[in-house]
Amino acid sequence: MSMQSRYRFTCAWLPDGWHRNVVISVDPGGDIVDISADDTVTTARMINGAAIPGMPNVHSHAFQRAMAGLAEQRSGQDDSFWTWRETMYDVASRITPECLNAVAAQLYADMVKAGYTSVCEFHYLHSYGASGEQRSRDVQLAMSQALMDAATTAGIGLTVLPTLYQTSDFGGAPPTERQRQFSMETREYIDLLDELRRSSQRSQQLEVGIALHSLRAVPPESMQMVLDSQRDGQVVHIHIAEQEREVQACQQHFGKRPIEWLLENAPVDRNWCLVHATHATTAELQGIAASRAVVGLCPTTEANLGDGIFPMEELLAAGGAFGIGSDSHILLSPIEELRWLEYQARLARRQRNVLTQEGASGGALLWQRACTAGARVTGRAVGELAVGKRADVLVLDLGSPLFAARSDHSIIDTFVFSGTSESVRDVMVGGRWLVQDRRHFAETAVAAGYKRALQKMLK
Repeated sequence: MSMQSRYRFTCAWLPDGWHRNVVISVDPGGDIVDISADDTVTTARMINGAAIPGMPNVHSHAFQRAMAGLAEQRSGQDDSFWTWRETMYDVASRITPECLNAVAAQLYADMVKAGYTSVCEFHYLHSYGASGEQRSRDVQLAMSQALMDAATTAGIGLTVLPTLYQTSDFGGAPPTERQRQFSMETREYIDLLDELRRSSQRSQQLEVGIALHSLRAVPPESMQMVLDSQRDGQVVHIHIAEQEREVQACQQHFGKRPIEWLLENAPVDRNWCLVHATHATTAELQGIAASRAVVGLCPTTEANLGDGIFPMEELLAAGGAFGIGSDSHILLSPIEELRWLEYQARLARRQRNVLTQEGASGGALLWQRACTAGARVTGRAVGELAVGKRADVLVLDLGSPLFAARSDHSIIDTFVFSGTSESVRDVMVGGRWLVQDRRHFAETAVAAGYKRALQKMLK
């Protein structure tokens, strides 16, 4: 007797487009082992709704969810990323492993409800206390473990990216007092990676990658040492060219812009995620596209921080790839991130339907590209409904008024440009139904833990 679970969806969006009566078979480990379209014969559990692949979230700082909405009062003449960063440091200093676990569990459960089925956690809280006085190998492991346990609680697929952070600016300036809790020696960092890899091998829902905080926080020799120590095929994430001040400082120090320097001095390839890349030139975008690296865009955070507008049209024209992330989690909504990409381009051009080809669906193009490129930098087999991939499936509620009288090919446009997270009715991750009828199976317990943690942290 087969141990597979079979589900028949009213319709499903497969790599070659929409099909009706799609039966998806999932093995006990959570992988898709068979897909048959236009199948009215196979016995399967009927799911009324449209199945689409879950979205990978390529950039997350889980702890920042605790401060969403707390940095929205003007602090002086020039509120910017740099003034926001002070509030962020203050919140970071209050986070113990227990608090981090509770905050991340709430965040990840909410992500799943919104349609993110995997997340890349760019994790630099390696110690805690005002200047990182709680520092030891056990504490470093406990901070990472808090995130891995939270992902297990919420059921989301996780790529944990322990982050190397050593200097406060170019040229080796030591970390400030408030940055000390993020800092780590290179050897210590490589040991942490190795230890986390050993503990992650048991789970198909967990991957470990590398994060280099930024060129200003990681000296070239440290970057080289880390990259030399790793096997091929590891995913590597880095913040780059988010702020104009950072671009100018890099030019002064290296005589080159950050992306330009990185492409010339690091083995950037399809496994790299260049986060933000807001201030990229045309030549840099062409270089990124040629390297096959993925740009990790976080439009709601980039807008919230006043970073600037990423030149999305130019990236697509160069044949580049992008994923999306919710970063500071001011908002959790993959459709909102995609909407902002298109709307920024529309406002700049004063035209409509800028990021798509003639006659094609703009929403579908954005969803599909963010899924497939985003999946690549998770290091996990996700991002499409296909045999051999994890069974990460969103079910859109076709019975809701939003989708009334819509043909299949307008479902994704309607979802991306007019939907809300209410449009996502059910969510399966790794073959498990985590959300049914818009309720996450653990949401009551997770919310209670989150509220307790925030009262402790922010009182």
